[in-house]
Amino acid sequence: MNRPDEGTHFGFRDVTLGEKQGLVNDVFHSVASRYDLMNDLMSGGLHRAWKTIMVNTLNPPRNERPYALLDVAGGTGDIAFRAARASGKGFRASVCDINGDMLAVGRERAVKRHLDDRVSFVEGNAEALAFPDRSFDGYTIAFGIRNVPRIDLALKEAYRVLKPGGRCLCLEFSSVDVPGLDRLYDLFSFRVIPELGRVVTGDAESYRYLVESIRRFPKPAAFADMIRAAGFSRVNWQTLSGGIVALHSGWRL
Repeated sequence: MNRPDEGTHFGFRDVTLGEKQGLVNDVFHSVASRYDLMNDLMSGGLHRAWKTIMVNTLNPPRNERPYALLDVAGGTGDIAFRAARASGKGFRASVCDINGDMLAVGRERAVKRHLDDRVSFVEGNAEALAFPDRSFDGYTIAFGIRNVPRIDLALKEAYRVLKPGGRCLCLEFSSVDVPGLDRLYDLFSFRVIPELGRVVTGDAESYRYLVESIRRFPKPAAFADMIRAAGFSRVNWQTLSGGIVALHSGWRL
C-alpha cells in the first residue's frame, strides 16, 4: 500500500504522492476552458487522428446490442462522443474525471451535440472508481494515465470494472523513435508548447508540467508490463506518428 508521504514526481520535480493529485488538479482547473483548442495547436490536429484510431480499435457495436463504455480522465468528452457517433443505439458511455471544471466543459459539449442522453459525466478518481465490479464492456483513457499518482491502482481498477471479455485501451504519449524527429520534438515540446500555453491560456507552467510528465512516463514495454501486472491478458501496443504516442491494449478474459 502506498503512503501519502511516499515520493513520486510532478514533471521533473520530486513531490509526495499526497501532493501530486492536488498539483495535477490545479493544472486542469487552469486550462479546462481552452484544453481542446490547445490539443489542436500542440499536435497540429493529429490528436484527432490518434483518437479516431483508438475508437476504431475499440470497435463498439453498430447495432442495438447494449454496450457500456467507461472513459476515464476524459472530462471534455472527446473519446466518448467519438465512440457514441461510431456505435449503435445500445451504446452508453460514462465519462469519469477527477476535475469538475473539465466535466463542466464536457456536459456543455454533450448538450450541444445532442449526446447527453447517451453520454453521462461523473466526478471520480481513477484510483478508486465508484462503479460495481464487471460493469463495463470497454475502458478507455486518453492522455490521462500519466497524470494519475498511483498508476498501478488505476490499472487494477480498470480491470475490476470490466466485464470478462472487456477491453482496456490506453492512448498516451510515448518516446519518439525516429532519428532527427526526436530532437525536433524536444525543441517543440520545451520551447514552443509552454509559450503556446502562455498565449492561449495564460498559463505556461501547466504546459511545461505536461511536457515534462511525458518524459517521466514509462517506456511502452515497461508500461505493458504494468498492464499485465494488473491482470490483463493479450497485452500489446502500437506506436503512432514516429512514436510520439502509443496505443496500449489489454483484455480481461
